[in-house]
Amino acid sequence: MTAPRTIGIGILGFGTVGQGVWKHLHEKQADLESRLGVRLDLRKASVRDLKKKRAVRIAAAKLTKNPQEIVDDPKVHVVCELIGGTAKARELTLRALRLGKVVVSANKALLCEHGPEIFRAVRQHGGQFLFEASVAGGIPIIKAIREGLVANRFELIVGILNGTCNHILTRMGEDGLSFADALKEAQLLGYAEADPTLDVDGIDAFHKASILAWLAHGKWAPASRTLVEGIRKIGPADIDFARRFGLALKHLAVIRRDFKAGWMTVGVYPSLVPSRDILARVSGVNNGITLRGDVVGATTLTGRGAGGDATASAVIGDIVDAIAALTGAIPQALSPEALAARERNGRAIRMASIDEIVSPFYLRLSLLDKAGVSEGVYRIFSKHKVSIARVIQYEHPNQGRGTVTLSTYPVSERRMSAVLTELRRLKTVLEEPVVLRIFSPES
Repeated sequence: MTAPRTIGIGILGFGTVGQGVWKHLHEKQADLESRLGVRLDLRKASVRDLKKKRAVRIAAAKLTKNPQEIVDDPKVHVVCELIGGTAKARELTLRALRLGKVVVSANKALLCEHGPEIFRAVRQHGGQFLFEASVAGGIPIIKAIREGLVANRFELIVGILNGTCNHILTRMGEDGLSFADALKEAQLLGYAEADPTLDVDGIDAFHKASILAWLAHGKWAPASRTLVEGIRKIGPADIDFARRFGLALKHLAVIRRDFKAGWMTVGVYPSLVPSRDILARVSGVNNGITLRGDVVGATTLTGRGAGGDATASAVIGDIVDAIAALTGAIPQALSPEALAARERNGRAIRMASIDEIVSPFYLRLSLLDKAGVSEGVYRIFSKHKVSIARVIQYEHPNQGRGTVTLSTYPVSERRMSAVLTELRRLKTVLEEPVVLRIFSPES
């Protein structure tokens, strides 16, 4: 009987996710070894402070302050990059790939900023880079796109990809909290960082959307051609409008592809979603993603999108895939040949122009309370051939101002931009207009 092969695993970074990966691999080691037919060797984990107390018990000999020691260890076959950031993570990832190793990462910023370089190293040196944990935590969305739904071309991928934003908007919509109070609560609960910029300004969701766009269409979405907006400007009037018209406020990542015209568009922004849509009912810190394929139709995956255990689950799933590939049980999911084909396909796709991006819009305007002001606003919409669907006016007694919220019929980003430019010039418009898109699968 042939002795089982030993697979060495090293972890770079031992924060919440790294400790979760170590803990669950250790607890489930016997079961995983039986299923995979190998012996797992948890070699080492790199840390910044060797003396720091940790939630997971680990022998001191298993810790090192030098992550390069783990990468260079010939007995480490799978390197888990969980240190965050991009500079050091890029250096260590490329070093491991050039040694022909498998790298498993949860680092969406690394992949978004250095994806082409990383996959070039995979092609040149024969390693693998697996990244299920980089998008939507414990939801296996990457595996679904690259394996389970591989027969499909995706006209639409739309999702709630940031649990912090979803928690805040849920509390604002269901419980009437202000943005500031909902954010403070999210920070106290550990859902938001002390500096929440990456989450509430849409940057985290953009990184994830760019990865999904590449997976589905072979093209990275450049930040300069991607609409990225956060949720800081959402207020009570926006929540009220949504409630009145059967809508829910969600922070969405939207990837559309027009196969006939040859374009792709990626947007990340707060959006009004019809209450009947599955995504409207995804609450709290959960994530949800709908894929509309030409073969399967619409498929939605929902679940925990954040947290140490959810992300650790995705990392371990990638480790299992890596081991199966290393032992010849399954082919590499992203082989050098597949990566080269994806790169060729991506070059044939262009980013959509602002004339081709169309949706219904919602606007909130703070106006001077004076006769004829509304008529002046409506003339601007008429001038640019933007049709208004609904209007709600709110009075503010003794304040000399009023609030108007309205929605439009589908219109291009260019026309709406022209309307906003003129509205900003009006002295009767007292504050920066708040603009939201209204999500529609068809537009």
